[in-house]
Amino acid sequence: MVRRGQSVFAALAPPARVALGLFACATAVVGAPACKDEAKESAARAAKDAADLGALVDKDIGEVERGLPVGASKLGALVADGSDPRQDVAGVRSGLLRIRRQVPDLNIAKSTFFALADPSGVAIRNDLEEDVMAGQNLVALFPALARATDGLVTTTGSFPNAQSKNGPDEDWIAAAPVKRADAAHSTGALLVTGWSYRYFARHLQESLKDLLLEQAKAAGSEGKLPVYYVALFDRSGVYSAPLTPAVDEQALVKQDLVAKTAAGPAQGTVTIADRPFGFAAQRTPKMAADTGVVVLRSD
Repeated sequence: MVRRGQSVFAALAPPARVALGLFACATAVVGAPACKDEAKESAARAAKDAADLGALVDKDIGEVERGLPVGASKLGALVADGSDPRQDVAGVRSGLLRIRRQVPDLNIAKSTFFALADPSGVAIRNDLEEDVMAGQNLVALFPALARATDGLVTTTGSFPNAQSKNGPDEDWIAAAPVKRADAAHSTGALLVTGWSYRYFARHLQESLKDLLLEQAKAAGSEGKLPVYYVALFDRSGVYSAPLTPAVDEQALVKQDLVAKTAAGPAQGTVTIADRPFGFAAQRTPKMAADTGVVVLRSD
């Protein structure tokens, strides 16, 4: 699946500060306890970060939940009077671009695509210039979308060959019915949108970077950011933002975050490449069951 916004970024502390932190931990008289205490402090800070990001997840999903039915209502002309949108794919793309501009919630949504599918779930056209989604049976890939003919549905799964440099990826998908103006108020098409977990993790990580910069500025310590990474997790794995070192993602996989957050938010410490980290994770049920956000941080 083609995705928007594939620019790269990193949110790392200055190299000199990283080296100093490692040297201090390695040479302190009470080396191991000192590192452990630093990691615990990072975990406590990560817990606040994860709570903030959890609230942001709810906000972002709320934008789609509100905006998608409104956008679908504005596409009724594509299926009016027996019209078949499959015969006007240019008009479909134009309509998709138009609703994103016209519906405020969709204009700011973090979606990487908007697409129109027929009532059975076969994609007709998306709003991207290069459309590799057309012809795919979205219901076969995301069975819960079969219920979208009756109203808004959100679900998770993965597109074929959903792969990034960091490894496999998952997708969050939402769909709403485009109704005809007939007596039965029948469904003429489905408006579908979504994002990949790794893309969304990058959005959350960038948002955390902005927050940390504001905090550093307020404290008069600009330029002294911690090392931090953000990832989403569910029962299928951990999905970190692009450019996250593989060793960091693997360390989070070993934490069994779904189990640890079963009773509520969780935090802990871990050493990665001789550097102490704290992590904090919490569920984001508005996104999906057994799904959550985790922050890995080293101050």
